Amino acid sequence: MPNVEAHITGVVWKIECQTGDVVAEGDTVVILESMKMEMPVEAEASGTVKEVLCEEGQAVNEGDVLVVLD
Repeated sequence: MPNVEAHITGVVWKIECQTGDVVAEGDTVVILESMKMEMPVEAEASGTVKEVLCEEGQAVNEGDVLVVLD
């Protein structure tokens, strides 16, 4: 099952999906804020959102799993 990981260290600004959503490859699932810039995190594969492992306002590190797809 593909995981969507943070590509930078930052803060979760907005979550664009929820459990059960169907996403396509390239869809924005989370928006991170880093150095006052908003950076979209995109799904690298199509699938259904199985789990959202982050919350808005949470600090994350590069490589942290944010969303699990099924």
